[in-house]
Amino acid sequence: MSLTPAELTSAVSGGIGSSPQRPDGNLKVRGEFAYASDLWHEDMIWGATLRSPHPYARIRSVDLTEALRVPGVYAVLTHQDVPGHNRYGLEHKDQPVLAEDVVRYQGEPVALVGADHPETAQRAMKRIKVEYEVLTPVVDMETAVDDTPLHPGGNLVRHVPVRRGDQHARAEVVVSGRYEVGMQDQAFLGPESGLAVPAEDGGVDLYIATQWLHVDQGQVAAALGLPLEKVRLTLSGVGGAFGGREDLSMQVHACLLALHTGKPTKMVYNREESFYGHVHRHPAVLHYEHGADRTGKLVYVKARIHLDGGAYASSTSAVVANAATLGVGPYDVDNVTVDCWGVYTNNPPCGAMRGFGAVQAGFAYESQMDKLAQALGMDPVDLRIVNAMSEGSVMPTGQVVDSAAPVAQLLKLVKDKPMPPPPTALDLRDMPGGVSNTTHGEGVVRGVGYAVGLKNICFSEGYDDYSTARVRLQVINGEPAALAHTAAAEVGQGLVTIMQQIVRTELGVQRVTILPMDTGIGNGGSTSASRQTYVTGGAVKAACAAVRERLTELAGGRDPSAADLAELLGDEVIDETVEWRHRATEPLDPETGQGNAHVQYGFAAHRAVVDVDVELGLVKVVELDCAQDVGKALNPQAVVGQIQGGSAQGLGLAVMEEIQVEGGEVRNPSFTDYLIPTVLDMPPMSIDVLELADPNAPYGVRGVGEPPTISSTPAIVAAIRAATGLALTRVPVRPEHITGT
Repeated sequence: MSLTPAELTSAVSGGIGSSPQRPDGNLKVRGEFAYASDLWHEDMIWGATLRSPHPYARIRSVDLTEALRVPGVYAVLTHQDVPGHNRYGLEHKDQPVLAEDVVRYQGEPVALVGADHPETAQRAMKRIKVEYEVLTPVVDMETAVDDTPLHPGGNLVRHVPVRRGDQHARAEVVVSGRYEVGMQDQAFLGPESGLAVPAEDGGVDLYIATQWLHVDQGQVAAALGLPLEKVRLTLSGVGGAFGGREDLSMQVHACLLALHTGKPTKMVYNREESFYGHVHRHPAVLHYEHGADRTGKLVYVKARIHLDGGAYASSTSAVVANAATLGVGPYDVDNVTVDCWGVYTNNPPCGAMRGFGAVQAGFAYESQMDKLAQALGMDPVDLRIVNAMSEGSVMPTGQVVDSAAPVAQLLKLVKDKPMPPPPTALDLRDMPGGVSNTTHGEGVVRGVGYAVGLKNICFSEGYDDYSTARVRLQVINGEPAALAHTAAAEVGQGLVTIMQQIVRTELGVQRVTILPMDTGIGNGGSTSASRQTYVTGGAVKAACAAVRERLTELAGGRDPSAADLAELLGDEVIDETVEWRHRATEPLDPETGQGNAHVQYGFAAHRAVVDVDVELGLVKVVELDCAQDVGKALNPQAVVGQIQGGSAQGLGLAVMEEIQVEGGEVRNPSFTDYLIPTVLDMPPMSIDVLELADPNAPYGVRGVGEPPTISSTPAIVAAIRAATGLALTRVPVRPEHITGT
């Protein structure tokens, strides 16, 4: 019998269930935290990227002569200087490191410059002469499959059908609609940045802000033509991610320049380049039809979903699967017909963003539920409760939901919350338009809206989803101390805190140090899919269990729970590394979309209260309340922070955030014209956190970060509809959608 956590933790604080101070918190608040853009090397040069001004064009020639003549320039590189494979990609290796004969989106990298100063690099970059033959871009996601092929296999990235029940079912009450979701940006505050340092063994050390060290390592090594062991990555300070750092940006470029020049090379994007340099949320067009009986019980749901993947695939295949399998929402429906297509266009590449396919579908199916409630003369919350799935429900894929699914309970919680007081014209900050002094209450109408959504947690469809953790226990200066080491990226979500909490709980050690995250240990997987607390937390917990086994062996014939830990350890160093996996999933049937594709489901519900100036089309979100089941709140304060943050991004998509693309060209690549919610835009939030444990997960945890993004957007739009009486089938809702001008 081995030691249990309960036998070790009696005198330890800051374990699971508490909210200890983040180890990086004070530094970030004081502005002293070292982000990737702060990296420095005495002998470093600066890299810059020449990007295509056209969304679709053939490259006729590239002349580097004038750029190479600029004093201080060390190198100017094109695709001919890529020593390995000039292709990379998360799921399909379809994206060039540097463009060869064709550019497929505005901003595609064409050439690199390395120089002794960033301004020198920029000056030289502008002297590169590229002759383009401009081509007509493919920009319509609904017709792209039949348009000019942008890749050898055509423009279809993936089609996922989901078929369940009677495909010809009929219903007494039928509503249908066409919905659109604009292109949202992750809008992280820390731009893409990193430092590549050439090594004596002919390899390279890359210090980088990323979400997935090992996938970066594999793609960089292939492009450089180097073995994995010669490409070493260390995580640098990450200023936000939300999916936008899962793909490569400047990783290979910096390494190419470093190896070509023999000098450490730093690259940092400015804000405009950041908009061009990472993927965005997929825009979507969604056609839905819902059929119900007179009591409101859903009979069937039919959906046709188009997702614009842009010029390269990125994670479009997985986003398509999510939109299809989650496309009916958290409702029991016997008869389902869903088709989801992801396509190539010459619009900016799209990939992972918080909510990952479920956001687009959620806006459509929740809009449909409101439309159905209106057709039936039912309360929209009551309609949702009539159809709410619960534990034991069967998904459209045939998968049984085998842990808590408290959809009805979440809806009741948000509905029963007290309403905020009526608006007052005494404080302009309470009015739509704020201190712009557009109104003192005239023309302002209040509306209330509700929405609920679901999200899969962790990777799906049979992907080998695991994490590696190393835990070392020893006595330092007479005190037991532990080290934890993983390659799981801390991107601001608080994973370093969670790992400390787990080690304290499992080993009864107050002093816990988290080593820098790097590729010196096995894969930690991506910081995405709300998976790290589940999977890396599970790995750390399992490594601690292995350490406890060793402690039990050390105790010999003694009662280990009665022993002093420092005395028991003595000079012994216990070091255990564990690779931990969650339960297996399986691929979807390609014809029917049936299969146990997902590990776990997360649920959240929102109630939004808005004030709308119906004359000017201005919206003030007065309150945005949420109820969410998190399985187990390992860190209650961090859980609330994740719910607030996810809701803020949902608010942004509802009323302000959109990359505006016309003819494949981005019109607003700046924070002047791409608007994100500020502290004045975020309303008060009353949050109910349920802890209904998932028996299959470590500590019963359920992913937290993504579900609130899914339900917040449709709740806000529902509230605007209630205030205005307008259909509002597109997000973000703009003033002209309300005023009709």
